[in-house]
Amino acid sequence: MTDTQTQKGQPGLVEAALLGLCPECGAKTLFSGPAKFAERCGKCGLDYAAFNVGDGPAAFLTMGLGAIIIILAVMLELAAHPPFWVHALIWVPLTCLLVVVSLRVSKGALLIAEHRNRAVEGQIEDKADNL
Repeated sequence: MTDTQTQKGQPGLVEAALLGLCPECGAKTLFSGPAKFAERCGKCGLDYAAFNVGDGPAAFLTMGLGAIIIILAVMLELAAHPPFWVHALIWVPLTCLLVVVSLRVSKGALLIAEHRNRAVEGQIEDKADNL
């Protein structure tokens, strides 16, 4: 079994996350917008709303990408000293694009991993009930 295919013929985690494939049937139905999940798969009917991906990756990715963009902008400034509008023209669209693409991939990977691992909300058992 490789990373690109699972036992049931479903797409691998990386492939499914990059292409927005349904973790159940492999159809390109995971997203309805740039980084917004569809309500359900149009082909097999898998309910995407039942999965709790949340906004976990948003802060982490935004801060990580922000650090990379700042480092690149400082390097450009020190090397070429371009006017401010050049920085704005390069870094604002690049930052927006990278954040949306990385959110799409990471949220897709989390949903697919949650589906494959059959993850559910944690429950605390009361030990008094078990005695």
